[in-house]
Parts: sequence; structure tokens; C-alpha cells
Amino acid sequence: MNIKLITVGKLKENYLRAGIAEYTKRLSRFAKINMIELADEKTPEKASDSQNQQIMSKEGQRIQEKIGTRDFVIVLAIEGQQLASEDFSKKMTDITVDGYSDITFIIGGSLGLDPMIKQRANLKMSFGLLTLPHQLMRLVLIEQIYRAFMIQQGSPYHK
Repeated sequence: MNIKLITVGKLKENYLRAGIAEYTKRLSRFAKINMIELADEKTPEKASDSQNQQIMSKEGQRIQEKIGTRDFVIVLAIEGQQLASEDFSKKMTDITVDGYSDITFIIGGSLGLDPMIKQRANLKMSFGLLTLPHQLMRLVLIEQIYRAFMIQQGSPYHK
């Protein structure tokens, strides 16, 4: 299985880098992990709705270029489906049973995701109504992907 994580913006904090590196290492026994960081657009302090749409569109085009035509795409979006860890693990299993070998997760920039990217998604997923920094969300997501594999293995890690 190939898992791709496409994110907008650079990961700046060393403690987040270390956590992500640890879970990426742990995940390597289950899947090939590919982390793709895309540049974020500079957002003016008092940007208009039109400017915000243009920014999301530019970021969306960059994201679209990295999505494979046969990828199962999961976007993180506040309006997405909330899943318990066990349900997320089952979903990951179901995706592979359905014939997908490439799963792409997408975390947008500070303005969110362009509607074009949300339309491409096979699944919109939410981690709840809390607002989390995008950098921290990367760590939370990669840990949950690892947890999903551990649940599939029947490991006590999940307890």
C-alpha cells in the first residue's frame, strides 16, 4: 500500500517533525509513506473573499497536480464525516479491499481547500469541530493512520 500525505505549508516546529518522523518510521512496515509539502500562498491581512478564493484556487491547482488518477483521496474538512478510530481502521481496510493501493490524504492551507479538491475527494473526513493548527493536524493524522494499522493487527497499542 502507498500512502501519500499532501499538505499546504512548511512544517516548522522541530517537535512536530520529530513526532511525524517517528510515526512515519513505525508505519514503514505497513505502507510506503510519501509526504508532499506544497508552498502556501501569502494571504494579505485583510484579504477580500475574491482574494481568498484566488489563493485557494492556486493552492488547489498545486494539490491537483500531485493526485494520481487512481488514488483514493481523503480530504480533511470540518464538514467531513467523523469516524471513531475503529471505524477509520475498517475504512482503510475497505479501501484496499475495493482495489485501491494508493491512498492520498490532503490537508489544505489556512483558508481551507478549494472546492475542486473537495469534489475530487472519495471521502471528506473531520477530526471534529475544534480548530487545530495545520502543522499539528499532520501529526494527529499520521498517528491515526498508524493506529488504524495497529487496530487491524489486533495490537494492544490502541487500548
